Amino acid sequence: MTNKQADPNQRLDPGGLLHLAVVYVVWSSTYLAIRLAVREGAGFPPFTLGFMRALVGGIVLIVWAGLRGGRLRITSREAGLLAASGLLLWVGGNGLVTFAEQRADSGLAALMVAAAPIWAAILEAIIDRKLPTRQLSFSLFIGFVGIGVLTVPELASGVRADSIAMLALVGATITWSAGSVLQARKPVTLSNRASASYQMLFGAVGFAIVALLVGEPAPTPTREAWLAYSYLVVFGSVIAFTSYVTVLRVLPTRIVMTYAYVNPVLAVLLGWFFLREPITIWTVAGSLFVLIGVAGVFREQRPKANRATRG
Repeated sequence: MTNKQADPNQRLDPGGLLHLAVVYVVWSSTYLAIRLAVREGAGFPPFTLGFMRALVGGIVLIVWAGLRGGRLRITSREAGLLAASGLLLWVGGNGLVTFAEQRADSGLAALMVAAAPIWAAILEAIIDRKLPTRQLSFSLFIGFVGIGVLTVPELASGVRADSIAMLALVGATITWSAGSVLQARKPVTLSNRASASYQMLFGAVGFAIVALLVGEPAPTPTREAWLAYSYLVVFGSVIAFTSYVTVLRVLPTRIVMTYAYVNPVLAVLLGWFFLREPITIWTVAGSLFVLIGVAGVFREQRPKANRATRG
């Protein structure tokens, strides 16, 4: 199969952009749901929560894929790829974020994960043995400056996080980026739902092993934690993760990874709309820088022919 990253003139698929919008909106709210489920007194150990979320989501998606008549049997090569990407995305990416949110605010987690496009670009540059273009480098830099501006009031107010949580968030960002690049560059021929279901199921196995190794206690979730878990399964896992797998197939990876820039901005807006959290000058300035960075990344993907017609 031809590597979709290799065609600089690739047009952006409209359906893929719609799925990307789902990722933008839904994953902006999952940080809050995770925090509600694993904060002190909520009753969900982090890796047990990840196991329950990935297992149920994987079962729902594989049944859904089977009812649609798609192929469910996988080859040994596909099993290896899905296991690797599933462990990187779920146990590494999602699991470490969930672990960190026992100690860190959900907003800080979203801001830290916003560095994912930078790591993805670095990984792709290493794989391709080619430095990013000046425009892409500048766009990523501007976006990262925006994330830094958004972080200032969090740091100034004394964010609840320790060094272990910060290291976990850095590790989550790197492993999620690696899983995303692997998924994009080594696609399988399964349907999007079947592919996502196997990744979740492999992730569930990984979560179960980690939970046993660290000796997590049995969950005793509160009603609020159960509601947060249900939201994470239905919207975060089944709907948004399927959309994420879809966009990794039809859109360039650096376009897909812009969700990590948009999520913190939308998270701030959702907090203002539902919880009346204040929007400060730092919020406005940071959001502006982030959106400029995202626009620059999209511009990088515009067909060269279109650029030429505009002189």
